[in-house]
Amino acid sequence: MYSEKVLDHFQNPRNVGEIAQPSAVVEVANPVCGDLLKLWVVAENGKITEAKFKAAGCVPAIACASWLTEWLTGKPLADLPRLTPDQIEAALDGLPEASRHAAVMASDVLRRLSERTS
Repeated sequence: MYSEKVLDHFQNPRNVGEIAQPSAVVEVANPVCGDLLKLWVVAENGKITEAKFKAAGCVPAIACASWLTEWLTGKPLADLPRLTPDQIEAALDGLPEASRHAAVMASDVLRRLSERTS
């Protein structure tokens, strides 16, 4: 049902937690399923240097958030709004149709982050 990448990020999530002195903190929720994603980042010299998350939700929600924090590190702030749900889904070797909302939520948190850091 889930790809090996999704299961790996769910079972071994990367960058879980909070950042004591973040440059920005953003949060998004999916009112339909109740998933919640909160993201902390540190930005220096126009790039993300650290990212951490906390999430409450399904297996794909945790996996997408974990993958997102790895992708974010080192990225220029200008690249943030360019990442699409399809790209997140592809990077995790696919999601079941019913779980696509997790990639959308991860993309939404980036859009909100981009608004806060621009």
